[in-house]
Amino acid sequence: MELLASGRDADVYAIDRDRVLRRYKGQHNSAGEKTIMARLHTLGFPVPRVYSARQRDLIMERLYGPSMVEALVAGDLEAERAGLMLAELHQRLHKLPAPVPNKPDHRVLHLDLHPGNVIITSKGPVVIDWRNSRTGEPGLDRAVTGVILAHVAAGDSILAAPARALLAAYREALGEPLSHVREAMAFRAADGNLTEAERNELSRAEALLV
Repeated sequence: MELLASGRDADVYAIDRDRVLRRYKGQHNSAGEKTIMARLHTLGFPVPRVYSARQRDLIMERLYGPSMVEALVAGDLEAERAGLMLAELHQRLHKLPAPVPNKPDHRVLHLDLHPGNVIITSKGPVVIDWRNSRTGEPGLDRAVTGVILAHVAAGDSILAAPARALLAAYREALGEPLSHVREAMAFRAADGNLTEAERNELSRAEALLV
């Protein structure tokens, strides 16, 4: 199979024109991810259709189009529009019915919604990589996105300046201050994929969220 993408957690292979295989590199049971994505697809939220899940493998709908990161770097998408798009995706997700009846304030959270996990298709943006998803308070989901953007903005890469513009646009589009920032910082710090250099940059990210 053709390797389409390789990330820290998983590789994505083309099966045919309509399907891809997402294979996690570590020990991971993808059944829970399939359940959440299937529910979101039924409710009309833009996620890839999932055909099957077995242990660390997910077979899903193949998407065509650049990631939001690729569109930003290519100059095909402005930071202001990207920030609005991220905010709108969060708003759509958090307006869906509460998944836990006795916790009406809880919603499905993505907890990794950033430009690398949004594919710009001909039908609109589609959100991928639901490995971190769980239920909880929506404010934490928005704060995690803010922390991820601030983390990149606080670094020294060529993406730092675009990330600062995107963070400002995202916060403006939300129309309210970020809550749960400390919790989101701890969540990000617990990511085992971060390098030592990235952890050092993370310590500077919180200042951009005040």
